[in-house]
Amino acid sequence: MITDLWYKNAIVYCLSVESFMDSDGDGVGDFRGLTRRLDYLHGLGVTAVWLMPFQASPGRDDGYDVSSYYDVDPRYGTLGDFVEFTHGCKQRGMRVLIDLVVNHTSDQHPWFKSARSSPDSPYRDWYVWSKTKPKDADQGMVFPGVQKTTWTYDEAAKAYYFHRFYEFQPDLNTANPHVQAELLKIMGFWIQLGVSGFRMDAVPFVIAEKGPQAGQEPKTDFGMLRSFREFLQWRKGDSVILGEANVLPKESMKYFGDDGDRLQMMFNFHVNQRLFYALASADAEPLAKAIKETKPAYGTAQWGVFLRNHDELDLGRLEPEQRQAVFEAFGPDKSMQLYDRGIRRRLAPMLSGDRRRLELAYSLMFTLPGTPVMRYGDEIAMGDDLKLAERYCARTPMQWSREPNGGFSTAEKTFLPAISGGGFGYETVNVAAQRRDPNSFLNWIERIIRMRQEVPEIGWGACSVLPTRDKAALALRYDWRNNAVVVLHNFDAAPREVVFRPGGEDEEPDELTNLLSDEHSQPEADGRHRVVLEGYGYRWYRLGGLDYILKRSDI
Repeated sequence: MITDLWYKNAIVYCLSVESFMDSDGDGVGDFRGLTRRLDYLHGLGVTAVWLMPFQASPGRDDGYDVSSYYDVDPRYGTLGDFVEFTHGCKQRGMRVLIDLVVNHTSDQHPWFKSARSSPDSPYRDWYVWSKTKPKDADQGMVFPGVQKTTWTYDEAAKAYYFHRFYEFQPDLNTANPHVQAELLKIMGFWIQLGVSGFRMDAVPFVIAEKGPQAGQEPKTDFGMLRSFREFLQWRKGDSVILGEANVLPKESMKYFGDDGDRLQMMFNFHVNQRLFYALASADAEPLAKAIKETKPAYGTAQWGVFLRNHDELDLGRLEPEQRQAVFEAFGPDKSMQLYDRGIRRRLAPMLSGDRRRLELAYSLMFTLPGTPVMRYGDEIAMGDDLKLAERYCARTPMQWSREPNGGFSTAEKTFLPAISGGGFGYETVNVAAQRRDPNSFLNWIERIIRMRQEVPEIGWGACSVLPTRDKAALALRYDWRNNAVVVLHNFDAAPREVVFRPGGEDEEPDELTNLLSDEHSQPEADGRHRVVLEGYGYRWYRLGGLDYILKRSDI
């Protein structure tokens, strides 16, 4: 088996340059400020930094409306500042992933300005046009309740243009060979500047047929993903694409490829939604089923496992009663919900700041099959500001200290206000205070990351769900290179005795060595273990006694 797949045992940390650290006091984060905080990320245990969009943009959709793919937004610095940042990451052994937003551009992009100016423009066919408004123009919106249509009339072009997202984000005609060649050029440019891969935004839309003839069930060109991967691996052999595709499990396997030759990584939305149902209902059975349904067919394929991200918590693929249970538990007020399908809050306020439930959630994230993907501020249990519109409530400045603006900036006014006051304000929740507290959530996260990196079985191994006969408990076993790890989680507030057999009927009963404390577990005569988990409790075990583990040379 290939063993240099760095993403298999990575710790990915997602951040926005805009919201992380301001170096010049203009109220906006920048690359110089971010570079100054690299030692913090390295000390936390981060091995890969994922940057949200930072290219030139009018900023109408938080950078997802790109007006130049080859430039850094001047608010964040220069290309030179970006290269200094990637060099700093390389010095610390950290890789860089960046957002690749190529389903659409800004309507201010020179390509679109040219395209709309004349039917003879060389960029006319880089976008999707229709002389008449398609009959299904009021269907397929990404932002229902906010977005009215997917086709908008342009006076200059004398035609309707297609936009899956907002009207100021016209879709690129990604079936056009010239557009595809440009996308490869964009990837090659950033790879040359030190990037190790891309988080590709809205992958199903990028590879879907577009136009009035496509309808609501367009054809999909998976070959495009293979060409992207081939190009990247020729340019830089260990570069990866992490795809955003909220699709059903059977469909998701097509994104990895029939021979594992398309995307290396995908976000596991299927597991994520059932994870939150388990947290809301203390019923882990749908989560266990989802883990089984999303088992990759190839050793090179990997899931990105996450709790919350920069968008809303999408619950659209849960059963109606499951979705309602999550809404009632974590987003009962309409102000907490978004687009009729999700919750826009950060995790800590969703869980009412309950340390036990936060530890359960993050222990679970770090032990689910795949690579953990954190969000900036997760490590200190940052809150949200529901007074801000839509998704902006969870995109507030990083809280570094008790200083004004949470130590993020010296400006009188920042791009968004730092959260102040209450249980989640920067006066209470900040990096500086938690660093000094050995029992803080920040220090717990740092310890759990260190342990996760010492348990490569989770990132590399084969996962199996162990029967527990208790729907509130989830037991997983990982096997890799003759080593085995077992992890337990109790989703109930009440203590539960979990009875399980870590091995098969033909395996000798063996001790379970606790990786997080001295509470080891001895097997009964029939090989079963009985472990009492406190409310919202968790255990990480390695199969085998401590003496046996210490003697192994391959751990």
